[in-house]
Amino acid sequence: MKYAFKDREKLYFVLEYCHGGELFFYLTNLRRFKENAAQFYSANILLAIKALHEHNIIYRDLKPENILIDAQGFALLTDFGLSKENMTDESRAKSLCGTAEYLAPEVLQKERAYGKECDWWSFGCVIYEMLTGHPPFYSNDRKQMFEDIK
Repeated sequence: MKYAFKDREKLYFVLEYCHGGELFFYLTNLRRFKENAAQFYSANILLAIKALHEHNIIYRDLKPENILIDAQGFALLTDFGLSKENMTDESRAKSLCGTAEYLAPEVLQKERAYGKECDWWSFGCVIYEMLTGHPPFYSNDRKQMFEDIK
């Protein structure tokens, strides 16, 4: 984020222009990545999550739509609206938030608390999607299950 400001109705964020667009765009058009491309983007994402966790932030909404590609081809995370601060290794969250296809099991189980590990589950889901062209565990039955939770 470069700058933020608000008026009476909205909060505005000024972000770096990411010439490459969303990772989702490339997955939609290419269906899946070659292994070396998936490795490169995975390394970028891993470093971003690691930096967030070192600052006691859990991201909670890792998905291809929230990964932007900058002008040099590096992956950047965007949309921190579901992130949670002050999450030490011992801290736990309980709110159900994120995107269905990428949610860790402990996030789905409302009675169970979770921590930073939920981001690593989502990270694995994104890697799987980059390599296969579709998110893991996705089916019409699972889609209906998430509709029922809402």
